[in-house]
Amino acid sequence: MSANNNLDLFAEMTGVATDVDRLFDLLLQVPSDARADLYKAMRHSAIGGGKRLRPLLVVATARLFNVDQSFALRAGTAVEALHVYSLIHDDLPCMDDDNLRRGKPTAHVAFDEATAVLAGDALHALAFELLTDQATHPDPFVRAEMASCLAKAAGPSGMAGGQMMDLAAEDASFDLQTVTRLQQLKTGALIAACVEIGAILGKLPEEGRKGLRGYANDVGLAFQIADDILDVEGDEEKAGKALQKDADAGKETFLSLMGADRAKEQAQMLVDQAKAHLHGFGEQADLLRAIAEFSVERDR
Repeated sequence: MSANNNLDLFAEMTGVATDVDRLFDLLLQVPSDARADLYKAMRHSAIGGGKRLRPLLVVATARLFNVDQSFALRAGTAVEALHVYSLIHDDLPCMDDDNLRRGKPTAHVAFDEATAVLAGDALHALAFELLTDQATHPDPFVRAEMASCLAKAAGPSGMAGGQMMDLAAEDASFDLQTVTRLQQLKTGALIAACVEIGAILGKLPEEGRKGLRGYANDVGLAFQIADDILDVEGDEEKAGKALQKDADAGKETFLSLMGADRAKEQAQMLVDQAKAHLHGFGEQADLLRAIAEFSVERDR
């Protein structure tokens, strides 16, 4: 990726992150009643930190169809709310038992387990409240389709199913095909939903979404392979979380199954394939291309 594209991507990421934080700040004003700690826990987990890759994908895809950026940002913030809910719950002692996320204490450490569970539940609900709000899009059919898309990505055929497989991985030996399926559900489903929601905002018919779906599938897998590499070769301070936990738990990963060199080659092949899926779009898809490159070039 050229220096110019790097600079453009950094500016886009920073702009979207700022806008998402601003919207969370407005939506999560702390009330002066007994719910205060719930809102504080939601704010602690949702505001600041993170790459905001998912809302950026919504914005980048919606931009292909000249969608009002305010609609795309609200939809992207909804996806981010769902993503943050999943992180809060994944970090709980009954799941991955992590103490650090995005460079700060996880929600159950900063508050307590019960508050963390409720904060995750409330962010899950907020995602659908945002998507079904008329301010996110005036067309009720668009709002309904976005909500359906996100629900599928969050459920047993998406993140929840992938997390169940991830828990089972501690007591099983998964082959490459099973690990790929696990990551397509746990990580890839929400990334795919981001691109799909951008297309829904643009009112692109189902039959016109094949290329974008191929792009999203390849980027999702490339992103996870890069995550597995960073888990072994990365810097904990940059990552803002504990590393090498999969290896310590005896879980199979893309890296353990393929080896570092082959995993890196596979990730780059997926990036090239993802960009090829965008051949029908011109320069307006450059941000999506840059995101694909970033998915494997990042250091956190």
